[in-house]
Amino acid sequence: MKENFDFLMPSVNFFGAGVIKKIGQRAKMLNMTKVMIVTDKFLESVDNGPVKQTLASLDEAGVDYAVYNGVEPNPKIRNIQEAKKVYLENGCNGIITVGGGSAHDTGKGTGIILTNGDDITKLAGIETLENALPPLMAVNTTAGTGSELTRHCVITNQETHLKFVVVSWRNIPLVSFNDPMLMLDVPAKLTAATGMDTFVQAIEPYVSTNRNAITDAQCVGAIQLVESNLREAVANGHNVEARSNMVQAEMLGGMAFNNADLGYVHAMAHQLGGQYDAPHGVCCAILLPIVEEYNIVACPERFAELADIMGENTEGLSVRDAAQLSIKAMRQMADDVGIPRSIKEIGAKSEDFELMAENALKDGNAFSNPRKGTKQDIIDLFQKSYDAK
Repeated sequence: MKENFDFLMPSVNFFGAGVIKKIGQRAKMLNMTKVMIVTDKFLESVDNGPVKQTLASLDEAGVDYAVYNGVEPNPKIRNIQEAKKVYLENGCNGIITVGGGSAHDTGKGTGIILTNGDDITKLAGIETLENALPPLMAVNTTAGTGSELTRHCVITNQETHLKFVVVSWRNIPLVSFNDPMLMLDVPAKLTAATGMDTFVQAIEPYVSTNRNAITDAQCVGAIQLVESNLREAVANGHNVEARSNMVQAEMLGGMAFNNADLGYVHAMAHQLGGQYDAPHGVCCAILLPIVEEYNIVACPERFAELADIMGENTEGLSVRDAAQLSIKAMRQMADDVGIPRSIKEIGAKSEDFELMAENALKDGNAFSNPRKGTKQDIIDLFQKSYDAK
């Protein structure tokens, strides 16, 4: 556990029903006179949805705007290039992202190439950005990635199918908005996928080599909230309490991994998402029990603690046996919310594993994994995830 650490998060985070109405006021406080809204076509079309409510708040505050609605899942370099063109053509001086992780990553990526050079692939890595992004605010509509809070920007090179990460404190939005009422109609499958991403983003920092006492507390709170609420949120999306609790879990997990970092689950999931354009949360959920079982040997005590946090009965068990119960709990959660067990079901092909393993070890999330693996280890983990039943 680190004794000397920094702790990063947005300077202002609004949570609760109706906070979306504060957007216009905050945009004015940041001296935004014309903002670019970054979102997707579906969210833009929803009557009284998050985009329409954002625009209404900006209208009331007298803030002008342009809209880029080309966000795709697993956002591509072409998306941020298109958004940059909209930003410049309309004379914008600020960015507001509306959506889930894909919208937030697109907005961050656009900000990066506006101020740090057009070739974002050269900026992959940790703290590579020399210049500040334009003022950025994030309106979150899914309880999942935590991207509205974090320094991570994940982009896919559509030519190579390689997903890469730009990690910098400069990427952190200045203001985030989490209104659970915007999430009531999120479909069950998307709720499950994003909720499992939250689960993973609370578990990986708990066993990360960069963890600290503050992130530990955030992880514990997030895991307990997911255990108590994700199943209900998937089964009954209009349960406001479950939705609210999942948003708080997502925020806690986002703050935790923003500071303690992640591990091989995310490093490998990025390869699956980039190669097959598969849903990020589903990739993470499939890999979670397999990768963490591999990690147990590095810190069995931490995994035994995770079993207790997840509500497993560890009384009288050895540390190793208690640790194994945490893997059972992870797999049970994924099963309960309908996540497939094998990466074969999302289109994975074994002939791609060698290249994906090589790239996973270069991913910015790999360096804080508790167990240091070889390329063959990662290939074996992909294969085990492929053969899982």
